[in-house]
This record gives sequence, structure tokens and C-alpha cells, in this order.
Amino acid sequence: MPQSEEIVKKIKKFPVLLGILPIKRSQVPLDSIAGISLAALAIPEVMGYAKIAGMPIVSGLYTLLIPLALFAIFGSSRHLVVGADSATAAILATALVTMALPGSSQYSALAGMVALLAAGFLILSRIFKLGFIADFLSRSVLIGFLTGVGIQVALSQIPGMFGVPNEVQNPILQLAHMVATEIPQMNGITIILSILVLVIIMGGNRVMKKLPWAFLVVIGTIVTSWALNLTSLGVATIGTVPGGFPLIAFPAVPLDQVPNLLGVAAACFIVILAQSAATSRAYAVRYEEKFDENVDLVGLSLSNLAAGLSGSFVINGSPTKTEMVDNAGGRSQLAQIVTAGVVLIVLLFVTAPLSYLPSAVLASIVFTIGVNLIDLNGLRNLLYRRPVEFMVALITALTVIFISVGWGIALAVVLSIIAHLRHSYRPLNFLLVESPDRGWALTSIQSRRQAAPGLAVYHFGANLYYANEARFTSDILEIVKNASPSLRWLCLSASSIQDIDYSGSEALKQLHGELKKRGIVLVLSSVEDQVMHQLERDNLIDLIGKEHIFEFTRDMIVAYQKLPERS
Repeated sequence: MPQSEEIVKKIKKFPVLLGILPIKRSQVPLDSIAGISLAALAIPEVMGYAKIAGMPIVSGLYTLLIPLALFAIFGSSRHLVVGADSATAAILATALVTMALPGSSQYSALAGMVALLAAGFLILSRIFKLGFIADFLSRSVLIGFLTGVGIQVALSQIPGMFGVPNEVQNPILQLAHMVATEIPQMNGITIILSILVLVIIMGGNRVMKKLPWAFLVVIGTIVTSWALNLTSLGVATIGTVPGGFPLIAFPAVPLDQVPNLLGVAAACFIVILAQSAATSRAYAVRYEEKFDENVDLVGLSLSNLAAGLSGSFVINGSPTKTEMVDNAGGRSQLAQIVTAGVVLIVLLFVTAPLSYLPSAVLASIVFTIGVNLIDLNGLRNLLYRRPVEFMVALITALTVIFISVGWGIALAVVLSIIAHLRHSYRPLNFLLVESPDRGWALTSIQSRRQAAPGLAVYHFGANLYYANEARFTSDILEIVKNASPSLRWLCLSASSIQDIDYSGSEALKQLHGELKKRGIVLVLSSVEDQVMHQLERDNLIDLIGKEHIFEFTRDMIVAYQKLPERS
């Protein structure tokens, strides 16, 4: 629509509605249907996430109201759906369970404060442009982390599916405790109900994935529970779910407890960054659209701010909900606005029937969510294609399962950084030689080949910094030692070097001096402008000499060939 395109131009200075405008009239019905479909699929899901987080069931619905609407207005991605999420819910639960009783007002206040702190981290990351932190969670580590979360979530729901209390924090120990002591207390109808729910949801998703099986199960079991009075048969229900618009209030958390929440908020922040950015980027590529990660950070920050003030918990970008909308034909945040409208109607008029929902049904729905997070295909691919990365993913998953989700995310970040350092510490370094039919060719350092008699061209395949400067120096000294004939010039091809830190700069100075002692001239080629500025600041250009720094390797070869012959 030309009118909406004109509006987009006017609001560029203050980026709002970027995920909605321009609106195509032909797309409005599809976005509306997608929004209704998302509500049907996501309502039981976010109720399950609230259960994982240890929060009141209604707080899950709150995540699909104000937070969802705010991201639709202030985010830039046309596709990303935000709301409650299993990973952040699990992080929250494992951290807060030692500070307050799950489901209590104190616990809810702590969860709200974590959301506010996460909002603060997100807005700081926007101000200081720290979105790159998301890139430090590698895909292999995320596979292990989410698989561990899935196993932990699924195991933690088994007692609820069998109608016995969850008395032990660790799901493995709880399962062992249940088998050892609580089998006689199990309610037969509750077990049958849980098995039916699993069969319907898992079997239904195999036959017709687009149908909202969890939503249909919720409706069906509510009607059954009401009609047959299942509570009289010993089947526990979730109890009263308060209706109406959420109360807006600052969470009542004593100031001395806030520092204890910074760690869990930081863990949630990292997961939000990684998951939201990856999802937005994937759909932007799919539809050849632009999205601004910095604008998305503002939207996510406002969503978490709203969650913290409206009695809810941490908000995250959701790959599963985003895929739900995409499969239903939604192509803009208009679908999410419709979803928020449907959730508002549910909160105002339909919460009373939810009190009849059997607790085991909700536990079974959460169990299926956990199972869906277990990425066996991803682990299998890692095992066959990258065994080392498979071990990293496996260690991360085991840490989540046997220790905690918080330690799991901390380990995930550390292992991702180690993996990054491992790759940059051992870059692919080569000697460059000219090939008559292919131009420049890459050959190993061990080949000892020279670009011309007495000239070696060394290509360093990473930024030069403290962790790899020793390898850089040793490579060059090995080239010098094994050169035949002996070298007159050694050229550093710097096309892959985008940054040189202080240690790298000092190594370059020392190398220049060592080569000079041996009668070898150090020259540079293909130096990026940013690196040239760093060399100039460190006085390396004067040391090496401007006449020994070439824009292209071919120019360097020509200059070398003009040197007088050795006497």
C-alpha cells in the first residue's frame, strides 16, 4: 500500500511498526488466521512453560499479551514471535527454587525482577552494541544445551503425569524416589489420562502436524473433567486461574536480594540474545528481508520490562512459535497483534473453565515440549561429522541434566569461547606460490615452496592476537630455517588479518628485528585499512618502511624481481 509505505518513511527516525508496515491488504486475512492459530497452539504451551518456571499458570498467558504486543510494535523482525520459552523457564526455576517456594507471591516477585534485570541487560547491549555476544553460543553447544533442557524438563514432569508430588529438586533423584516409595499412591485414572494425552499429541503430530493437538486436548479434558467430576475420582486439577487484565506493579523484592538475581538474569540474557537473533536472521534470509538486530534488542527489552511489571517472567524469541505462524501463512507482526487480542479475550472471559484442567494433562503437555527439545538428529550429525563438537554438546547436556541449567548455560558460553579460540589459535596458514594456470595457489608450510627464489609469501589465516602470536612467530621462523635457497624477503600476506592486538603488534616488532639480524626483509601485502591504522599507531609502518608495504601481492612480486642480483 503506498500510504503505509509513506508512513514507514516518516517513522524511520523513530523505528516503530517496522515488523508490521507496509501492510498488504491481501495478506491481512492470512495474518489474522495465523494469529488465531498461534493462540490455539501457544496458549497450552505457555501454560506449560509457566509450570516449568514454577510460576502461576496464568503468568504464561500474560507473556502472550503486553510483551507480545510491545515487540510487535517496537521490534524490526516481521516474523519473530516472543513469549515464554522452555530454556529460560528452566533456567529461572533451577535458580529461584532455592530462594522461594514455587508458585508463591515471593517467587513471582523474584521472577519479575529477573525479567526486569534481563530487560536492563538487553538495553545495555543495545547501547553498547553487544549483540555480537550472541555469536559466542555455537550451534553445536546450543544443540547440547537444549537437549539437556529437554531431558530435564521431560523427566521433571513424570511425577505429575503419575499423580504423585514432586518432592526432590533433581529430576533424576525425583524419578528414583518415585519408583522406590510412591508407586502405591499413584492414581490409575491419572495415569490413563496422561497416556492418552501423549498418544493424542505425539500421534496426532505425526499424522497432521498443523492441527493444534495440545489445544484440542486441553479443551477435551476440561469438558471431560467437568462432566465426569474427575476430582471426585482422585484426579488433581490446576485449580482456580485468575481472569482479567494483569495487575501492573513493580515486583516487591528487597534490594539485598537483587545481586543474587544478576547471575540468572545474565544467563537468560545470553539465551535470549542467541535464540532471538538466530531466529530473526533465519527468517530474514528465507524471505530476503532486512531486520535490525539493534531494534530487536529494544523490542525484547521492552517485552521483558512489561513481563516484569505485569506478574509474568522472562520473555524470549521462540523458534517454535515463529515456525507456527510461518506455517499458518503469517508474514508480519500483525499476526502477533491478533494473537494478543485472542489472549486478552481468554483472560477476560474464559479462565474459569481452566480450573477443571487436570494437572496430569498439563504435565503431559510439558513432557511433550521437553521431548521435542531433544535434538537426536543434531547430535547424530555432530557425532559423524564433528566428533570433538559432539563431545562438547554431550558435556553441556550432561551438565544441564545432572547439575543445573544455570551451570549448563555458563559451561555452554565457556565451551563456545574455547571452541572459537581453538579455531583462531590454529588457523589455516599457508605459503602462497604462483601457479601458471590458476594464479595464486595455497601450499602447506612444510612444502617449503617459494614464490620466487629467495622470496616466501606467508598467509596467516586469522586475526593476530595474544593467543596465536607464538604460533605466528614459530611458523615464520620455521619457514626461514628451512628455506632453500635462503630468503631475502619474507612477505606476510595479511588479507585475513582484520585486527592486531598489543601482543600481536609486539610480536611483529620482535619478528622484524629477528629477520633483520638474519639479513631478511619483512614486507607486507594486502593489508586492510583498519590494520594499517593499527600499524601506524604502533609505529610499525615506520619500522617496516612504507616502501615494504604493498596493496597487492602481485605488486610485491614485481618489486622483488627488480632487486639487484646478490653479489
